[in-house]
Amino acid sequence: MSHGLKLNLRGIMNKKELEKLTRKILKKDRNTFDYLNKKEKLLVFSFAEEYKTFLDNAKTEREAVNEIIKMAEAKGFINIDIISNKKLLKTKKVYKVFKGKSVGLAVLGGEPVENGINIIASHIDSPRLDLKQNPLYEDLDLALMKTHYYGGIKKYQWFSVPLALHGIIIKSNGEKLNITIGENIKDPIFAVSDLLPHLAGKLQQNKKVSDVFEGEKLNILCGSMSLGDTKLKNRFKLGVLKLLYDKYGITEEDFISAEIEAVPAAKARDVGFDRSMIGAYGQDDRACAFAELKAFFAVENPSKPAMALFFDKEEIGSEGNTGAKSKFTEDFILELLLINTEKANYRTMRKTMVNSQCISADVNAAIDPDFKEVHEKMNAAKLGAGICITKYTGSRGKAGASDANAEFLSKIIQTFNKNKVIWQTGELGKIDEGGGGTLGKFLAKSGMEVLDCGPALLSMHSPLEISSKADIYMTYIGYKSFFSIS
Repeated sequence: MSHGLKLNLRGIMNKKELEKLTRKILKKDRNTFDYLNKKEKLLVFSFAEEYKTFLDNAKTEREAVNEIIKMAEAKGFINIDIISNKKLLKTKKVYKVFKGKSVGLAVLGGEPVENGINIIASHIDSPRLDLKQNPLYEDLDLALMKTHYYGGIKKYQWFSVPLALHGIIIKSNGEKLNITIGENIKDPIFAVSDLLPHLAGKLQQNKKVSDVFEGEKLNILCGSMSLGDTKLKNRFKLGVLKLLYDKYGITEEDFISAEIEAVPAAKARDVGFDRSMIGAYGQDDRACAFAELKAFFAVENPSKPAMALFFDKEEIGSEGNTGAKSKFTEDFILELLLINTEKANYRTMRKTMVNSQCISADVNAAIDPDFKEVHEKMNAAKLGAGICITKYTGSRGKAGASDANAEFLSKIIQTFNKNKVIWQTGELGKIDEGGGGTLGKFLAKSGMEVLDCGPALLSMHSPLEISSKADIYMTYIGYKSFFSIS
């Protein structure tokens, strides 16, 4: 009893001592704007303007690849696949494109590739509506196009939203046609119509949202003028096809091999009186992709080789030949070993991957003031609180998770602290509320160290996702510091 009393008495501190101890041992919740000086805030807003331009120019994975290549070539990067080995041996900066939908950039450092690479990997696909292979039909004197939604969406959010069409069409003669319709103010837009509230009582109200908004009803209005002959079958569908044939020289069969995506037609815009936020489509995950790209360009002569990877298909599980499950990363590493005059074989490639460390650059969900109940507040990310470190992903009992180990997590935190990066931690909702995954777990399978890290968003996977400009900038600073670690 007396011993316990003595311990308690030893713990009594005056106010000044308590304040000092509090500053030393308690973790602070920080708002990024509070820690930025006037010059830094100007940098944040300037960076945001570049980012908004990137979002507007890269609404699909193909467009993102094209933007990345354009920016890389302006920085002196060379396509590894189209130049001779002799020239390759003289260069330190290369890029590799895969199927037009994924791309990787690399800078060779002072150390051998075999010793490991500092890798940041993001994805450049986003939820959307894809046109089906046989999309065009008519009903009640209207021409429409059938779609199949891609990725995890709330279907109701895509009704009555201005849409633009982006994609490619391979014509019967083999010609590839790139189309973008709906982005220019003079272009027509497209839309999925919704039922007026006056008539929605029995059909929609008091039903589950998933039952009310069906995937097969995400059909896009695309015309209402016929060819004029009232006796002609499919005359409204033919009216649209004739316009497409006259302008682009395409036929209905050409849609079968086409990849056309319907995405929100709106431009990236500032949000709020103070313009501190950005509202735009596709910030998951082009927020990370842009920050990653800019950070990669900022590292001129790294001690370790650096690599920036941009994958397709993450929103549907990283499947296919352009997702993170593909062999693209292994192929790129083998070529880096070759141009660095190292042994380009399976064993060396495996050693390289095991020795590498990677940030899986993906966004997290910011806690919404109106929907706090789906988050566990102590472990939820906040908008404006800096780059978010996500130790583990998955759902419920960490099913399907990538879970970073303590050693690597500590290394990243120390790096961020050293470089004055404002950071926070977060998980995707309460334990049994839902959850989600990233491409990180597929890279972790190779044996490399992987940690998920990126900004938090409000309204994720909606046609208008919201980010903090300060968080986007801090993500850039965090990624830049990672590329420089040994």
